Amino acid sequence: MAKIGVEQSLTNVMDALRQQGHQVVELNQSTDAASCDCCVVTGLDSNVMGIQSATTKGSVIEASGLSADEICQQVDSRLP
Repeated sequence: MAKIGVEQSLTNVMDALRQQGHQVVELNQSTDAASCDCCVVTGLDSNVMGIQSATTKGSVIEASGLSADEICQQVDSRLP
């Protein structure tokens, strides 16, 4: 099971990823993005949570303009 970090405002994406069996955590300043296999961000504010300065081993997906299904497909394609 992959650990996916998702920005708080993307509740529909969180629900869709959970339905696929992923462990979903809400990204915020106390979340360790480096422990996530993949992160999904809105892209509306380029650094609202300091994510740009965070180091993560996984991919970062910008959700802007994508449906929850499209985001889930991108997450699956980027996981080992």
